[in-house]
Amino acid sequence: MKPRRRQPIRAWREKGIYLIPNLFTSGNLFCGVFAIIAVLSAEYVMAAVAILLASLFDVLDGKLARLTHTTSRFGGEYDSLADVVSFGVAPGMLAYVWALGSLGRLGWAAVFLYVACGALRLARYNVQAAGGDPHDFVGLPIPAAAGLVASLVIFDSHILSFGREVRPGLILGLIYFLAFLMVSTVPYQGVKGLHLKDRKPFGLLVGALLVTLLFIVTPQIMLFACFSLYALSGVVARPIQMLQTLLAGPPAPSRTGDESQPLS
Repeated sequence: MKPRRRQPIRAWREKGIYLIPNLFTSGNLFCGVFAIIAVLSAEYVMAAVAILLASLFDVLDGKLARLTHTTSRFGGEYDSLADVVSFGVAPGMLAYVWALGSLGRLGWAAVFLYVACGALRLARYNVQAAGGDPHDFVGLPIPAAAGLVASLVIFDSHILSFGREVRPGLILGLIYFLAFLMVSTVPYQGVKGLHLKDRKPFGLLVGALLVTLLFIVTPQIMLFACFSLYALSGVVARPIQMLQTLLAGPPAPSRTGDESQPLS
């Protein structure tokens, strides 16, 4: 007779796991490991592309899990572990080898802070998701932070070509900025809050077609622009809301009782 403490393990084995979403999560993890290997081989653009592909797998595994009703606690934990590798360690190594290696301790300390803040961001999200599926995010999502680092490498390779004098300081500031945003309480719009199934104005369709065309013509510029705008959207939105509240002024007092009666 086996000890009673082993019964939960037996029940878990009999229950099994869902195959489809976890396969996509494995694709996310594969892209992250491939990105690390590409960084060690000095293939920085290939590593950046792998990180962007990992973000695509990260979106698809959650979507498929919800569409097929195969969400599980195991899948959520596995997804977070894969995200630490693909969006924490991989972009951290890419930033260090590509730009921060010449800074010595200051460079690897910034990379550690980025990875640590990313892991803290994922842990906080898991705790919040346990109480309900949030429509918006608190703090910059780690895939968006990794996407900004990866798109900057591609943008620099094809468009700007930062010099060795400019690159270390620029990337160092970016890494600290992204680490702060991930653990901050700045709100960010989630995909679920967009309500894409609802009817939208006709002009929005025209704008979406224009953005798609720009992605096809200049993907290097558009990827960097989209990730940059999203990272800045949460920082800019709160001051704009406060300014609009100040300009609107206090609400007008409501008329009740005898004040609504005409004068005699």
